[in-house]
Amino acid sequence: MRKLLLGLDIGSSSVKASIVLAEGGQSIASAQSPKEEMPIYAHQPGWAEQDPDMWWMHACMAIKDCFRQAEVKPTEIGAIGIAYQMHGLVAVDKAGIPVRPSIIWCDSRAVPIGDRAFQQLGEQYCLEHYLNSPGNFTASKLKWVQDHEPDVFAKIDKMMLPGDYIAYKLTGEISSSDTGLSEGILWDYKKGEVANSLLTHFGIDSALIPKLNPVFSVSGQVSQRAAQETGLLPGTPVSYRAGDQPNNAFSLNVLNPGETAATAGTSGVIYSVTDRNAFDSKSRVNSFIHVNNTRTATRNGILLCVNGTGILNSWLRRTLTSSSSLEYQQMNSLAAQSKPGSEGLLMLPFGNGAERILENKMIQASWHGLDFNRHTQAHVFRAAQEGIVFALMYGFEILHGMQVNSKVIRAGRANLFLSPVFRSVFVNTVGVDLELYDTDGAKGAALGAGIGVGIYSSFNQAFHGLKLLHSEQPDSLLKNQYAELYSHWKTILKTYL
Repeated sequence: MRKLLLGLDIGSSSVKASIVLAEGGQSIASAQSPKEEMPIYAHQPGWAEQDPDMWWMHACMAIKDCFRQAEVKPTEIGAIGIAYQMHGLVAVDKAGIPVRPSIIWCDSRAVPIGDRAFQQLGEQYCLEHYLNSPGNFTASKLKWVQDHEPDVFAKIDKMMLPGDYIAYKLTGEISSSDTGLSEGILWDYKKGEVANSLLTHFGIDSALIPKLNPVFSVSGQVSQRAAQETGLLPGTPVSYRAGDQPNNAFSLNVLNPGETAATAGTSGVIYSVTDRNAFDSKSRVNSFIHVNNTRTATRNGILLCVNGTGILNSWLRRTLTSSSSLEYQQMNSLAAQSKPGSEGLLMLPFGNGAERILENKMIQASWHGLDFNRHTQAHVFRAAQEGIVFALMYGFEILHGMQVNSKVIRAGRANLFLSPVFRSVFVNTVGVDLELYDTDGAKGAALGAGIGVGIYSSFNQAFHGLKLLHSEQPDSLLKNQYAELYSHWKTILKTYL
């Protein structure tokens, strides 16, 4: 009987599932639910919430869709892995029921709380112990609930990250990991334990923190109830869990110091692995525990994030097209009809909450140089893609200042990396080679599950089937052209800072 692995990627736009052949690592089925983006609720400016049970509903639908595609038998699934949107807060009561909607990654309400803690605990203390400011991360979001919704806070029995909640729905077991806690600024790197000093400062009982399991380990088995809802076999092990960006790097076999991964989904990310407890003094890029970190070999991931990436493309599709049926491929083709620089049209893509690379400022998105008599959809679409890359470059310069250098960046062939315009702007602005592979977050989670149950004895074995699909290198003329455009773009940005 063939041995299969199931991977789930719990995003804020959709839930993706992949079923992978353990031998060879090829995907035999993949599904996304819903087909369009899940709603994000913004009851006040800067807020962003989602219902955790909406993620679970779509996870069940995606799993069943994969089963139908490949005629999979539940007995064939050997293990389950989970990737998930980072930094979100899921708070549950003693019955395991969410006490409020999840405050997700791009929600900005907790910025002042994190900033005050950074000052009150001491910037140097926070950077040495947490490698980050508490900023707008999960710990600060939990404190916001305590301050603003005390009756709700009083009901909380455990706090979780989004992937922890999906694992709980599958197994009935509540747990997290040191990697997960590091995403929420709930980990003390210097002491190698939960960030008790921050919890004490916030007045939060450490009993709210779940038990911890290693990233690659069996954290539970599929329960009878979850089996009925998903079609999975009761007892199937859940054996891997990681945030979407560490998992994306893992899916690309980015595990060693100096190796770098990128994504351009809802948000845009460059994620580089280091063997140091490195930090940016202004916490504009953030360090988290990488999936393969051990006590004897430090592996951290330094992450720069631009919130408004795929969500900007989605907004353009909904708002600036004559038909919502316009496909992203058509938008990319239109963008290619405009020349580099979009005839003077420049765009700042910061319309999705507080941006860490801008020190948690919310400057919103804006267009510059728009001429009603000259600019068309093609210019708008291209300027948006250029603006996203320029924002990533702004963060990439911060990485350079931390002595984090990359010669090659790896990405999955998906989302904006499907656009020839985006790829060209990316390699010629960032100035490094780009490699695209046949993988995604759900497939990476499936391979992680295989390691977690011992189907694979090593990372090399797990990635034996990883295939390079496309590569691009910078062009000297385009590099010079984009350097000039980026300089102009950065001058505009500085007027907002």
